[in-house]
Amino acid sequence: EIEHYAQLGPSQPPDLAQAQDEPRRALKSEFLVRENRKYYMDLKENQRGRFLRIRQTVNRGPGLGSTQGQTIALPAQGLIEFRDALAKLIDDYGVEEEPAELPEGTSLTVDNKRFFFDVGSNKYGVFMRVSEVKPTYRNSITVPYKVWAKFGHTFCKYSEEMKKIQEKQREKRAACEQLHQQQQQQQEETAAATLLLQGEEEGEED
Repeated sequence: EIEHYAQLGPSQPPDLAQAQDEPRRALKSEFLVRENRKYYMDLKENQRGRFLRIRQTVNRGPGLGSTQGQTIALPAQGLIEFRDALAKLIDDYGVEEEPAELPEGTSLTVDNKRFFFDVGSNKYGVFMRVSEVKPTYRNSITVPYKVWAKFGHTFCKYSEEMKKIQEKQREKRAACEQLHQQQQQQQEETAAATLLLQGEEEGEED
């Protein structure tokens, strides 16, 4: 799967992204199932760039179907910080079956959004609530303790893949810049040669 992500190439320009349906599709999707909850992770792209959308649905029981659930969207540039915050919680509190205490919450800011990581417990056990907060709204998903490691592993995979994609983009931009400089140099040399030839012809006429 890592090789698949690495071959995605650079993001499409805004005018093209708005005109085509392709960028609205998920570049890659995965989902996790834990008890009565499902988590859908979609690496997507729009005119502002790539982002990871996480959606949670809850099965209310036989004949009741699933609730609409909650969704958060994490910009690609925030994946590494998100992964690190999640990995720290897993390292500190992801070993014991029944932790004697719960970790303090943490948060990070990406663009105009703030993401909060709060750990709590109820009759069903320990959970992490991940909230996406903007001035106009707040969305959150709840991740049971039992799935933290798998959830974190999925984030790590996406984070590493975004590093590969961004590196390919940098290499492509560098190659384009080098080609542009070569073309500009050739144009300048051609112009200089033309001026020299014109000067020689005028000298012969005199």
